[in-house]
Amino acid sequence: MPAENIHFDSDGCTLAGTYVQAAAPVAAALLITGSGRTDRDSDARLPFHQTLRIGVTKAIAGALEAAQVSTLRYDKRGTGASGGDYLTTGFGQRLADARAALTWLAARTPGLPLLAIGHSEGSLHAAELAADNAVAGAALLSASAHTGEQTLTWQARMLASRMPPATRLILRIVGTDVIRAQHKNLARIQASSADVLRIQGTRVNARWLREYAAYDPAPALARITVPVLAITGAADLQVPPEDVETIGRLVRGPFEGHIPDDLSHLLRPDPARIGPRGYRRAVRQPVSPAVLALIAQWGTRYWADNNDHTAQRGLRTSTSSQQPRTARRSGMVAATRLHQRAYRAPGLADSELAQ
Repeated sequence: MPAENIHFDSDGCTLAGTYVQAAAPVAAALLITGSGRTDRDSDARLPFHQTLRIGVTKAIAGALEAAQVSTLRYDKRGTGASGGDYLTTGFGQRLADARAALTWLAARTPGLPLLAIGHSEGSLHAAELAADNAVAGAALLSASAHTGEQTLTWQARMLASRMPPATRLILRIVGTDVIRAQHKNLARIQASSADVLRIQGTRVNARWLREYAAYDPAPALARITVPVLAITGAADLQVPPEDVETIGRLVRGPFEGHIPDDLSHLLRPDPARIGPRGYRRAVRQPVSPAVLALIAQWGTRYWADNNDHTAQRGLRTSTSSQQPRTARRSGMVAATRLHQRAYRAPGLADSELAQ
């Protein structure tokens, strides 16, 4: 069916998005983008009026429509057609915006199980929605299981180690330690209460960075009892791929984890482990079809028959087996165990990794 441009309110701010209604839908999914100035499609605005067409959420929406799952994806504050200011928006406000989007989706799709699918930062918000039993399941793509500060530190180490030799030589000559500089900048941000700071000549969203650095996803993950899918590429240099295994140990519901060989944070092939400096070339390729197939299959596995007793909104039962909760790597796609439980989908609650 044709995509529909929609608007919804979040604490007085009008946000814009795209709703796609699948034919004979079995579920409805909220798609939440990653960090940075990304719009509803995950496309990122870059300096000098350039755009990095990441397209992760747009590709997922297409895959899910074919799998009979309706979707809503939206522009975050200050991007695309949404109101508000990007630089002054904090991590907590982005979670509140995701909750507002879910409220809109629930009203538009009464009777359907709701899913939350997040990429990068969006996966943290999806996990919070799942922890609150606001959704029937959550897919966490390129997700971290450690605090924001720990993740930023790990990311800086990985990116510094992948710098071209000429760049490392120049930094050594001018006496610049990339990791030490990042720690210094983050400490300055943490000591400030400003929403926006100028760091090395660039205005940065200090409020978001401060809140993200302090955020620990582990407590939310440990409260999740609904089905969870976690996928992080083995070549991801922005979050540790091994966090898939950590997520599997923390969540309490059915879990499926994958660490596909050679995929980057953007879910594209990166066999040379180049990371962000290769993103412009990487996005010329489509999002991994294997990853999209995994998401589509998971999106219908528990909710393919809305009349079945295991997919009724507002109720949940479980019968647990004692299978291992670990992820393994193998070839193109590495699959974990499925911790077998029968679930009825719960109803709606009352209510920047790469900069």
